[in-house]
Amino acid sequence: MESRGQKRSEIDDELPADKRACSSLEFRPSTSSSSQTPLNFVSSTPENNDHADHMDSESEGGEPDKDSAYDSCDDEEEDHRHSELRDIQRQRAPGDHGKFQTIISSLSEEVDLSQQLVMLTELCEVLSFCTEDSLSGSISNSLSPILVKLARDETSADIMLLAIRAMTYLCDVYPKSSAYLVRHDAVSALCQRLLAIEYLDVAEQCLQALEKLSREQPLACLQAGAIMAVLNYIDFFSTSIQRVALSTVVNICKKLPSEGPSPFMDAVPTLCNLLQYEDPQLVENVAICLIRITERVSQSSEMLDELCKHGLIRQAIHFLSLNGRTTLSQPIHNGLIGLLVKLSSGSVVAFRTLYELNISSILKDLLSTYDLSHGMSSSHVVDGHCYQVYEVLKLLNELLPTSARNQDAPQLSEKESYLINQPELLQKFGMDILPLLIQVVNSGANLYICYGCLSVINKLIYLSTSDMLVELLKNANISSFLAGVFTRKDPHVLISTLQIAELILQKFSDNFLDSFIKEGVFFAIDALLSPEKCSLVTLNKCSKLVFPVSSETRLLSDFSQKSASKEVLRCLCYAFPSSSPGSDNGSCMLEKDSVYSLAKHVRYKYFAPELCDPEKSLTDVLQKLRTFSASLSDLMNMSLDACAPDQHEESFYGIMNQVMEKLSGTEPISTFELVESGILKSLMTYLSNDRYLRQKDELVATKGDIYAVEKRFEVFARLLFSSPDPFSRDLPIITLIRRLQSSLSTLENFPVILSHIPKQRNSYATVPYERHTAYPCMRVRFVRDKEEASLGDCSEDACTVDPFSSLDAIEGYLWPKVNAKGTRHIKFATGVECQSECAPSSASSSQGGSQNAGEPESMSTDLPELKADEVNLTQPEPEREPSNEQANPGTSLDETYADTVEKDVEAQSEEDTEMEEQYHSSCSNDDTSPKLFFYLEGKQLEWSLTLYQAILQQQMKEQEIVIGSKLWSKMYTLTYRKAVGQESAHKEGGDPAESSAISDKAGVYALYASLFSSMYPCELSSDLEKSNPIYDIVYLLKSLESMNKFIFHLMSRQRICAFAEGRINDLDAFQIAVTPVPQNEFLSSKLTEKLEQQMRDGLAVSVGGMPLWCNQLMASCPFLFSFEVKCKYFRLAAFVPLLGQSPSPSLSDSGITSDRRQSSGGLPRQKFLVFRNRILDSAAQMMDLHAYQKVLLEVEYDEEVGTGLGPTLEFYTLVSHEFQKSGLGMWREDGGFFTTGISHTEDTGILICPCILFPRPWSSTMDASDGTQFSEVIKKFTLLGKIVGKALQDGRVLDLHFSKAFYKLILGQDLGLYDIQSFDPVLGRTLLEFKALVERKRFLESVHGENPTSEFDSCFRKTRIEDLCLDFTLPGYPDFVLASGFDHKMVNSMNLEEYVSLMADATINSGISRQVEAFKSGFNQVFPIEHLQIFTEEELERLLCGERDSWAFNELLDHIKFDHGYTASSPPIVNLLEIIHELDQEHRRAFLQFVTGAPRLPPGGFASLNPKLTIVRKVNTSEQLC
Repeated sequence: MESRGQKRSEIDDELPADKRACSSLEFRPSTSSSSQTPLNFVSSTPENNDHADHMDSESEGGEPDKDSAYDSCDDEEEDHRHSELRDIQRQRAPGDHGKFQTIISSLSEEVDLSQQLVMLTELCEVLSFCTEDSLSGSISNSLSPILVKLARDETSADIMLLAIRAMTYLCDVYPKSSAYLVRHDAVSALCQRLLAIEYLDVAEQCLQALEKLSREQPLACLQAGAIMAVLNYIDFFSTSIQRVALSTVVNICKKLPSEGPSPFMDAVPTLCNLLQYEDPQLVENVAICLIRITERVSQSSEMLDELCKHGLIRQAIHFLSLNGRTTLSQPIHNGLIGLLVKLSSGSVVAFRTLYELNISSILKDLLSTYDLSHGMSSSHVVDGHCYQVYEVLKLLNELLPTSARNQDAPQLSEKESYLINQPELLQKFGMDILPLLIQVVNSGANLYICYGCLSVINKLIYLSTSDMLVELLKNANISSFLAGVFTRKDPHVLISTLQIAELILQKFSDNFLDSFIKEGVFFAIDALLSPEKCSLVTLNKCSKLVFPVSSETRLLSDFSQKSASKEVLRCLCYAFPSSSPGSDNGSCMLEKDSVYSLAKHVRYKYFAPELCDPEKSLTDVLQKLRTFSASLSDLMNMSLDACAPDQHEESFYGIMNQVMEKLSGTEPISTFELVESGILKSLMTYLSNDRYLRQKDELVATKGDIYAVEKRFEVFARLLFSSPDPFSRDLPIITLIRRLQSSLSTLENFPVILSHIPKQRNSYATVPYERHTAYPCMRVRFVRDKEEASLGDCSEDACTVDPFSSLDAIEGYLWPKVNAKGTRHIKFATGVECQSECAPSSASSSQGGSQNAGEPESMSTDLPELKADEVNLTQPEPEREPSNEQANPGTSLDETYADTVEKDVEAQSEEDTEMEEQYHSSCSNDDTSPKLFFYLEGKQLEWSLTLYQAILQQQMKEQEIVIGSKLWSKMYTLTYRKAVGQESAHKEGGDPAESSAISDKAGVYALYASLFSSMYPCELSSDLEKSNPIYDIVYLLKSLESMNKFIFHLMSRQRICAFAEGRINDLDAFQIAVTPVPQNEFLSSKLTEKLEQQMRDGLAVSVGGMPLWCNQLMASCPFLFSFEVKCKYFRLAAFVPLLGQSPSPSLSDSGITSDRRQSSGGLPRQKFLVFRNRILDSAAQMMDLHAYQKVLLEVEYDEEVGTGLGPTLEFYTLVSHEFQKSGLGMWREDGGFFTTGISHTEDTGILICPCILFPRPWSSTMDASDGTQFSEVIKKFTLLGKIVGKALQDGRVLDLHFSKAFYKLILGQDLGLYDIQSFDPVLGRTLLEFKALVERKRFLESVHGENPTSEFDSCFRKTRIEDLCLDFTLPGYPDFVLASGFDHKMVNSMNLEEYVSLMADATINSGISRQVEAFKSGFNQVFPIEHLQIFTEEELERLLCGERDSWAFNELLDHIKFDHGYTASSPPIVNLLEIIHELDQEHRRAFLQFVTGAPRLPPGGFASLNPKLTIVRKVNTSEQLC
């Protein structure tokens, strides 16, 4: 083979520079579309979108990185250039047509070699820059035979090269020309040149041409032997050309004929050898080819055996292992699992090989990651991950043949005999897989994955011998697992569970009979025989699911945008078919009453008749727990004797101590025993002082109630936070929490509703507002109730209703049409009527989405009265105020950019305002009530639901999975009638107990009452009846979480009482060393996974598109969900409804940063010019213009180049520092001896002490202090609220150090005396000690009368209160007078209590209330602040300010990208990472500030940086020359 180096150099001078031998270094304009963008010629296929090794960082980053780069520029100039190119191409098209005719004419004649070269060169040049419009079928038909003939001309290599290159360009510009070339035998000519391979550049050009031809003519390429031709000498080519060759094979294998000869089998050895290559893209293409070939020959056992001979299984297992997964994308990874499914299904050789290679350990690793991906910084696509589990379950089913149950395929018996002869393999398989399958089901897997796991468990137990089964079930609590699965409603799942129970009882009746009774399995089977349960599991209510037909469809959808995923709605019977499933007509294969029949068989065959007696079926543990429950009930029923409260407390302590000993004892307590005993309900009734199960409007918190609740929680906390065993590592509270979490996972059955909409399509909703929606609408007919006479009839044709519209909005549409007394004409499409009748009471009503989906009342809090400019946000014409601001000539905007965006923003703002009305669940104040009641199928709809949720509520009471095409095609009839007599049930008035505040300054309990009043008057998910045991479990978890949150307060209160009663005499004993339980102990992994699944659904465009339990549990019990899932829910609830479209899921990152960027991805970008020397003024201008607008802000600095993420993050950092400077009058500074620990930087004046920022108190009578005007302070707090809100909306990180107490105020929580220590430890502790003296004085007075016996009792650390010389001014702020008058000059023992109350009130209530209201009012201009209430204070800081410490060496290695010659093992990289890892806090901040623009990492750490932190090798010019 000649290199033709000399000849090549001679001809190079004659050819255009960009038309020389095509290699990996060449580029040419793509002509496959009207947009002319430079494209690597080698990597022009969709499959080969990776970049060659030589590419620079700009081309490698791709468009997504370009948009989010730290210093990215606009693409407007590039778009303008593309537009000019398209105009030029259209103008030159007629001229190109004439050139083609001339070239064809010249090449058809007999001309000499030099002239042929010139004409071919000109042809290549014309084809390079022409478009599809310039070519026609006739031209292609004329060119094809000429080019094929010249490609066969062996007399001149240059002629061959140019002719083949012209073919390549022709196919690229005009894909239809492939048919003409094939007709003239071009494929054979190219294959001939490849097999001869005389000249390397000609061979490379042949590969380029074949790749183009194979896209349109794969069958012709297959028949001509193109696969072996391109693979024959593949090792001679560079990596980029090898990719092209494999792309050709991929194109051919995509459309292999289902019948006929199989020439592709000859390529299998070569392809298997290529799997060992290092290039990831090359390996992926090889894997695709082998997957396609396996699918093609899956019906032939001989061919499958042939595949196994070349080491295919071993190679596939290598890539499936955790060590090899990083080299493959998720779709290819899943495809390889599908390949093993096909092989094991049809080949006994493959079946044996998989067992010999220990496939169970690989599958164990794959399953073990299932419930660990709750939106963390995982590199796997979540949907792809679920599909991976589905493929793993199919493989597991194939690896466990059960010939006794299926006699269709003869090889099944051979496989089973293999397992019988090799029992150790089956036992190892079961030991690896069974625990993981139980874990997957318990983690909240969707229905078809649950069914697949049960199918595998069923087969595994069936195949196992008695001895093997003992080992398998020894450590797996199979009884508890089955009891939990019996809560499912689908008949297929219940049948599988009953079969598993029967198999276990057949083999081990004596061993498991007692366990089945203890865990409640017997009672669950018995319940299936009841008429109520039988009506729920009939076959006509079977759940039909959408699941993939085969792995082929998923791979096709990944690599070709033309083909949609071929998914169909089928019964669960076909989810995991056997090797010969027979006819798949979609109908259910279960027999009628099969669940009842099998349950009856198991019940009466294996369980004795005397077990039907409830008393005889009780276990000893259950009887003991019932005794404790009865004791608690008796204690509750006893009148609380005021003279003996300690006796009741000690009795309660004794009972609960015995209960905790039982829970942590050696004898386990099952979920069934814990629930059936009634101990949970009795405990909550006692703790809440008999107010646990009352309706919310019945709850009125009195001082007696609060005192009783306080004392009981104190006793309970004393028990739970003190370990009786010094060697025990877990506190009793942790034991109780884990026991409750286990019970919750076993019993809960909250449904995950999957919509499976074929595609997002635009619809038109006439109700409640005429508008287009990005999701389907429901057809509804409104019919008047038969007994309703006072309303008009509106039973017209069916209307299309927005499924996420609230009943309030539907009523607004319908009421004027049916109200006979209505006289006014109201325009309903704009929602004016709703606003005219009920003014918004809070900012949440203006932003839509806060209460849009039936969120419970506990989600909203009363906000301060809105200012006029805030109210304007809810009006139908929101452009008034913005228009004034936009017309401001003093704005610093980029004029050319702003003019276009500003118009879009105005239109967006108008659309958003209408969307806000659509998602606004109720605009009524406390004195308004519904006018209409709505009924669906005779049942009244809850006022808090959207229409979509109301329909779901009814259907999912009968089925576990509802949704399919019927949901959207069905016509719904809503009956309406006038609302009479139930107004009070729908009022949104606050609970008196919840409205208790610290304003009652003189009250004994005012400083801490809110802690206990908030523990029991709350509403949980309305899906749960209060008799449901899940209600008790969740309620107790909520109480424990509140206790854990306020444990410092509880213990402090305990010490104060002990000091008052004389049991403690040393004030230093107030130092409390109690550590709260980590918040993740309260997290429910199962509910977290379920909510994660729900938010992936296509209809999760807002919280109104999800089942009601998602919204209500998130509102009332957010501690059950992980921080990452709460962030996703927060984005949906706060922002997505305002965009009016569903978020597009990121395929590259499922972590938190993806969500932060995702929410803003659909927003228009807006640049703003900022002046560094006037940062706060620029920030104020920016927020005045854009706070209320849904735009993504980007900053550019005056007289500086660059914009994008980096400068924007730096801007937010600079603004954060400006707000922390001293002298602003905003924060508590070092103004007195009570406040310590604050220092200032010498040059900037920034307050350095972390987590210390808390508003400075201002008296209501003060207008100025130290030269600072209070009005300016209010403006700054308003601006700060806007900045914080906008940073959260845009996903920016702030460098602020708010105190925990200030975060509580942001979250709408009340502060108490105990919170002062979090931002001022000395002042807080001093006030607590003063409070203890007050309580001792009161106690002594109650015992000895008005004159205490001991003078010491009124002393503060051996000093009389009068000698402290304290006056009624706020320490550190002499202008702040707490009280005036003769009795309030100096503090003494008589007025000490009032002094403490006034001090606390000035510090955490009245002195800061106006500043906090200003902050909230500014924040609410961006989005409703109530959406933040699902977070804890620590989570809110993490969301707003990012991560503090996330610098583990492994994390640096895993989440930093190395490129351009560097790898993770390069010595400079290792040295750099070691230096970074050893940086102290100050240098870490400086490093991050330099690299990203912000001194703190976003939530999720380095894994969440987008784009990734990339380190590249910079090569000096001198090195390149060398």
